[in-house]
Amino acid sequence: MSDHGTEHPAGAPDSLVYRVAHLADHLAAGSLGELGVRVEARGEAVLLTGTVPSAQCRDDVLRAARDELAGFPVYSDLLVADAASPDHAEELT
Repeated sequence: MSDHGTEHPAGAPDSLVYRVAHLADHLAAGSLGELGVRVEARGEAVLLTGTVPSAQCRDDVLRAARDELAGFPVYSDLLVADAASPDHAEELT
């Protein structure tokens, strides 16, 4: 595993390994750099995992991944953090 949250298993095509590393660098260096998004090559597919602050941010990460990894299946398990204030009081029993 590298410093940017990437994992490259044996058996992943070299071109995919390179493109996954490039995507991880792009995500770390850009406006999305504060995110804890993990990019993993799994055979000939890629899995994105982690938590992002908004649906827009998730969409931006997915767009960047699909652009960089065109031709490879991209699967997402990105969660959107719920940072909204509660709309009701919590009931304690």
